[in-house]
Amino acid sequence: MPPEYVGPKMKEATYSINYKIKKSSTPDIRKALYTGMLYPRMIEEKMLKLLRQGKISKWFSGIGQEAISVGTTMALKQDDLIFPLHRNLGVFTSRLVPLKRMISQWQGKPSGFTKGRDRSFHFGSLEHHIVGMISHLGPQLSLAAGAALGYKLDGSQNIALTFTGEGGTSEGEFHEALNLAAVWKLPVIFVIENNGYALSTPTSQQYICESLSSKGVGYGMKAYQIDGNDVLEVYNTTQRIIKKIKKKPQPILLECRTFRMRGHEEASGTKYVPDELMDEWGAKDPLINYESFLLELGEIDQDFIDQTRLHLQHHIDDAVKAAFSEDEVNSDHTTELQAVYVASGSSDSPTEVGTDYRGERKIRFIDSIREALWQAMVADPKLILMGQDIGEYGGVFKATEGLISEFGAERVRNTPLCESAVIGAGVGLSLAGYRSMVEMQFSDFVTCGFNQIVNNLAKLHYRWAHAPKVLIRMPTGGNVGAGPFHSQSTESWFVHVPGLKILYPSNAYDAKGLLMAGLQEPNPVMFFEHKFLYRSSEDLVPEEPYTIPIGKARVVRPGRLVSIITYGLGVSWATSAADDLDIDAEIVDLRTLCPLDFETIDETIKKTGRVLILHEATLTGGVGGELAAYIAEHLFEYLDAPVVRCASLDTPVPFAKSLETLFLPVERFKLKLADIVRY
Repeated sequence: MPPEYVGPKMKEATYSINYKIKKSSTPDIRKALYTGMLYPRMIEEKMLKLLRQGKISKWFSGIGQEAISVGTTMALKQDDLIFPLHRNLGVFTSRLVPLKRMISQWQGKPSGFTKGRDRSFHFGSLEHHIVGMISHLGPQLSLAAGAALGYKLDGSQNIALTFTGEGGTSEGEFHEALNLAAVWKLPVIFVIENNGYALSTPTSQQYICESLSSKGVGYGMKAYQIDGNDVLEVYNTTQRIIKKIKKKPQPILLECRTFRMRGHEEASGTKYVPDELMDEWGAKDPLINYESFLLELGEIDQDFIDQTRLHLQHHIDDAVKAAFSEDEVNSDHTTELQAVYVASGSSDSPTEVGTDYRGERKIRFIDSIREALWQAMVADPKLILMGQDIGEYGGVFKATEGLISEFGAERVRNTPLCESAVIGAGVGLSLAGYRSMVEMQFSDFVTCGFNQIVNNLAKLHYRWAHAPKVLIRMPTGGNVGAGPFHSQSTESWFVHVPGLKILYPSNAYDAKGLLMAGLQEPNPVMFFEHKFLYRSSEDLVPEEPYTIPIGKARVVRPGRLVSIITYGLGVSWATSAADDLDIDAEIVDLRTLCPLDFETIDETIKKTGRVLILHEATLTGGVGGELAAYIAEHLFEYLDAPVVRCASLDTPVPFAKSLETLFLPVERFKLKLADIVRY
């Protein structure tokens, strides 16, 4: 079969695949498997013609791999979540996703699932129980594990199924997701489409084990290797695996050997593939071989083939015409910005109940965090806590101490050391109707889960209108002598990413109220907790549950001479400095870094005419730069002095106390405060 091959050519009734009829496949099922493969093949034929005509810009072909997508999807229940990749068109067609909408998606038209905001198969349709990919491939595996966790918690008989290529098995997320699924005994099928090449890199340069299925043994899971071009074997094996999982929840690895008959995408070509390899696999074409098999079996005839192809061709042509006649995407700034988050007026938005009542009980910052988690768990039975050592040990800072005794190990889950998989599992849980709190042991360790946060968690609602209900707790900051890997202030990394809400309380009262608000928020939340404040700060905190409005700053103390805008531990530093220097400063605690409360910022600048921005994070690229730019652009006429920033040195956080003192902005801040008042 030459590289330019497009569609199936009729052959004599011979075939290169050793088909075996099992009880699990009836004549009707066998016929459905045939039409199930023919439909995506004919769609691809049309797309490749349109590509050559310059009417579409890109195509990722799955020709030669249809048996895997169709066989696995048809074996599942309609409400089992599937997590496909580029070459799994057969998943979408088997789930009867409207072709016109898919073509609109591929063309970036308004009725596409992402309304032009993402391309090809980068979309989800929960109506069809499909969750599309992102370009980073590996994260799909963890999302599937999270959805499977939701199924297990529900006690349902559902199963999640996810795809990866042999190249994707080199990703760290492959290890993390499989290990997590194995440890938690989750009902998920990990399908490897081993098609010979990751773009142009052959399998010999991807792994040296004899088969990828052998990797399953290392995770303590059952694993199978099958002929991925034999649609009956794919269907029957998947059916057998499903029965096994339903009898005993467990993850299973399924390696399907196949071949990619076209380039990674059409522009790539296949010149790097030896001709004899193309010929060998061309003879194993899953559609042509299966068609010949059914003809010989007498379950279809040429008239059935001709009529089916004619019907499908009309359907495809009509869908293409309808999608191409659709108007181009037309949007505006407001629409695009509003699409980043679930609208605050939506039915599942929290009722924000601010309160001035503090009561007479003083508790520490860490205790307010624990109390907020406890009360949120009581209020929401679908809230799941996940993190390293958060169970019996209570977390390294004891924020979850005692929770496992009250709510059990199913809801307070110790995790392996796999930040990315756990965050991905949180996203997957949201797809199954749950909310999750993920604790980073230290905010520094979030780098290991960075991709899941910035490319999956943050972008999902903007892309296809699913906002994952995930809150990530981030013990952060220095002043504790913990050195460069346990003291970083990482909030500005995430303020830059649209789609996240960033909360950063400075005291126990705000910590409880903001955390409870965050655990009701329909959008993903990064919740920063300064480690130094855990046991050094206490405040009057009501025993009853309450929330503090997200996106609303607080004037800690009024003043007329200068405005100090800060957050976190900076509030304590600013208060002490103003007291020590006896300066009538207005101190504004931002509390929420995204969205910022520009109204309060405007009011304080107009009132004092001077502003000093303080934060613990290093100066360059910090939140203070954004604030300074906003003030200079929008409030310049009200200023009586330059905008001044004060932050930590642009170095890693040092360990020795003397060096950390030099690093932190406390003493420099006092000097700058005195200077701006004298200006």
